[in-house]
Amino acid sequence: MKTYNLEFEQFIDLPIDDVFSFFSKPENLSLITPPRLKFDILTPTPLEMKDGQLIDYSLTILYTLKLHWRTLITYYDKPRKFIDQQIKGPYSLWHHTHTFEEKDGGTIIKDNLTYAIPMGIIGRIVHFLYIRHDINGIFKYRHKILDKIFSEIKKQSGKSL
Repeated sequence: MKTYNLEFEQFIDLPIDDVFSFFSKPENLSLITPPRLKFDILTPTPLEMKDGQLIDYSLTILYTLKLHWRTLITYYDKPRKFIDQQIKGPYSLWHHTHTFEEKDGGTIIKDNLTYAIPMGIIGRIVHFLYIRHDINGIFKYRHKILDKIFSEIKKQSGKSL
């Protein structure tokens, strides 16, 4: 099985507790996911983030193909790190580590994503032509939206940027 690894990093000019608090609410994932994916949490909310938490989602890829995705929180260490792994979904493997580090009064968010595509050589071709670009685009969108959300939070809290 061919695995792929992507890493993303973003600085947010807010304390780690504020940033982690946002990410500890799975409901916020729909805010930072591109609308074209029609992301929806199926598990009744509110959810408590913790080791062993199962979360079911639906999303649409290629504008028409609706998928069910189930993840398991396999590690939860507030406010430093959590890991979600796909239990059911489109990938052969999906292991997403979210890490939060304090720096210069703000927070560095690091995403480390390890994944594998099913269908052998066909999966590799689809990855090369579409999937890797799509994942990068999703994280680019996420970073843009997070900048807006956290800028607004900072503004409302009266803290200067």
